Amino acid sequence: MQAAYHMTTTVLPGHKIEIQVPESTIGEAIEIIVLLPDKTKTKKRNVLDILADAHKLPPYRTPEEMDRDIEEERNSWES
Repeated sequence: MQAAYHMTTTVLPGHKIEIQVPESTIGEAIEIIVLLPDKTKTKKRNVLDILADAHKLPPYRTPEEMDRDIEEERNSWES
């Protein structure tokens, strides 16, 4: 049966990593898979900054259009 271990480590000077493999024998061949972090991740933003940016956008509809849509919805309730 093949065992797998998931761990996180830090890159050391010289672009090296150091890991300890439990239940291994000295001289035993093992397979290592290295997953690098995704460099395209979006930066984390403060929610207040996101809201401030949203308020800079032009409105999706004018207040008049919104009022008209609300009135149409209310009228549909009476039908």
